[in-house]
Amino acid sequence: MSPPFENIAVVILAAGLGTRMKSQKAKVLNQVLGRPMILYVVDTATQVAGNDVILVVGHQVDQVRKVVSEHALPEYAYQERQLGTGHAVLCALPHVPAHSEHIVILCGDVPMITAATIRNLIEDHLDYERDITVLAVEIDKPAGYGRVLINADNQVTGIVEEADATDEQKKLRIINTGIYCVKKAFLVESLQKIDTDNAQGELYLTDIIAVGHREKKAVGALIAGDEQEFYGINSKEDLRVVEDLMQRRQSGST
Repeated sequence: MSPPFENIAVVILAAGLGTRMKSQKAKVLNQVLGRPMILYVVDTATQVAGNDVILVVGHQVDQVRKVVSEHALPEYAYQERQLGTGHAVLCALPHVPAHSEHIVILCGDVPMITAATIRNLIEDHLDYERDITVLAVEIDKPAGYGRVLINADNQVTGIVEEADATDEQKKLRIINTGIYCVKKAFLVESLQKIDTDNAQGELYLTDIIAVGHREKKAVGALIAGDEQEFYGINSKEDLRVVEDLMQRRQSGST
């Protein structure tokens, strides 16, 4: 196993209740093969960043902390009201260690993500000296996902959510996985420049991409190979799909 990166912190977004799960538990405490889904993501994060992991919590904060703290020792950031992904990262920033120069942002409901994929993202981001690198994937049925907008020069110009996308944009098949590597200085600066002018009335983290493009920052994407790694859990049906994928992975049949 490769050692953790010394100048990387990982922020995991895990504050949501997940009402579509039809469960009394906080979303990330729902189990995949008998294990809370958040523990898979925390394990991956610690392989990459060691103890420099910040978990953004909200609903059932005490239960989430109890479950996670039995397995790892991340920092915890409290998001009292869920006002969007950009707001969640704002809550995490005061807990990011001073020595961290870049921040990876993960989702607590995407348990299939691997440390190898995150390492590839970080290395691509550092090799190309970018301010932001989006982890993207191309899929056949992109409905419901944010589309990654890439111009003729292969630069990422923005990410548009399904609810805000035009008919033309909805035809795009390269989607945002919700995973990023961002230079910390730019993240701090750009989060002050986004607003809630969108269909959900929230602070979208994705809007920092447009800020970066507008300010001529280095904004790129790494297109990942295995779309199964990014399967997010939003319902009982999603949970069943991920359990099947995880089972096949563990048995070596994927």
